[in-house]
Amino acid sequence: MDRAELGAFLRSRRERIGPADVGLPLGPRRRTPGLRREEVAALAFISTEYYARLEQARAPRPSREVLAGLTRALRLTDAERDHLHQLAGAPPSPAPGPPREVRQSILDLVHRLPGAAAFVTSATLEVLAWNDLAAALMEDFSALPCRDRNLARRAFLGPRTEGRRLYGVSDAAAFERHAARRLRTAAVRYPDDPEVSALIRELLDGSEEFARLWAAREVDGEPTVRKTFRHPLVGPVTVNCDALELTDRDQQVVIYTAVPGSSSDQALRLLSVIGTQRMTTPG
Repeated sequence: MDRAELGAFLRSRRERIGPADVGLPLGPRRRTPGLRREEVAALAFISTEYYARLEQARAPRPSREVLAGLTRALRLTDAERDHLHQLAGAPPSPAPGPPREVRQSILDLVHRLPGAAAFVTSATLEVLAWNDLAAALMEDFSALPCRDRNLARRAFLGPRTEGRRLYGVSDAAAFERHAARRLRTAAVRYPDDPEVSALIRELLDGSEEFARLWAAREVDGEPTVRKTFRHPLVGPVTVNCDALELTDRDQQVVIYTAVPGSSSDQALRLLSVIGTQRMTTPG
C-alpha cells in the first residue's frame, strides 16, 4: 500500500469535483476547490476523521467496501478505480460479466460504413450490434433471441442453414479455434459470471470438437485476414477481415470489406440493395 500516493490521488480527485456534480448546494464562503473532506466522507459512508487520515497518509489499508464507496463518491472512471485499488494494495475484483452495452460512438461508426459489413461482439462472441450489410451477408440478427446471436454457439451447435456451416465461411475450423481461445480468456476474466460458465458447459456437452479444442488450452492464434462466404443469393463473397479491439468494454468491432471493383465488391453492393429480404425466382 502506497499511503502517500493514495492520499495525493484522493485529494486530486476530490478537488476536481464540484458540489453540483454530486447534487450538493454550492453554499456560501466555499474556499476549498472541489468537495470538502466531510462531503466526500458522507457520500462514501465513512467517517470524516478516517477519510482525512487517508488523505494524510496516516490510515490503515482501506477495505474493498471503503474503496467502493470512494469510487462512487469521487465519480471515478474504471481506470481510476483500478488505480485506486492498486495504490491501496487491493487489486480490483474481476468484473461481474462481459459488458454488453455498446458506446454510441461505436454504434454510429458501424452504421456509417455502408460499403462494409460491420458488427460488434462481446468477450463471449455475442453479436451486440450490426449494420444492415452484416445482417444481409450473415443473418438477420434482429430476428433472433439474444442467446442465438452468439457466434460460438452458432459455430459449434448450429443450426446449418441450407446446408451451410457457419454462414458458409471458408475458415469455419479456424473460427472454431478462435472461439475456443476467446471463451477461455473470458472464463478467466469473468470467473463468477454464470452466463459465461453456462455457455462453456453447453458447448462442452454438445460439441465434441469444442471439447477437444477446450482441452488443448490454446490462448494464442493467428488473426484471419481474409475469408469467403458462400451466400445463397449472390454466391461466393471474399472479404478482408479487420478487428478493432475496444479494450475498455472487452469488445471487438469486426469489419468485412471486399477489394474495390472485384466480383465480391459487386456482390456486397447487391446485398446492400437486397438486404435481408429473400429473392425468389418466378416458377
